[in-house]
Amino acid sequence: MKEAVEKIVKALVGDADAVEVSDHSDGKNVKITVRVAPDDYGRVIGREGRTIKAIRSILFVAGQKQGKRFHLDLIED
Repeated sequence: MKEAVEKIVKALVGDADAVEVSDHSDGKNVKITVRVAPDDYGRVIGREGRTIKAIRSILFVAGQKQGKRFHLDLIED
């Protein structure tokens, strides 16, 4: 799922080289952290948070199929 999130976020931002995605798993829970350039932070969040909410919805559905819980964090530098 890390690769899927990375591909989605890179398609959204203006500076795709600055995108960093990492994940940490402890059993059923998987925490995915995303770092983007400061200028692209608003693009990933979207208007009223709709874009980040849509990405989290995709992760929720994928987690249901895999029997895992995905948690997505957007880190601001």
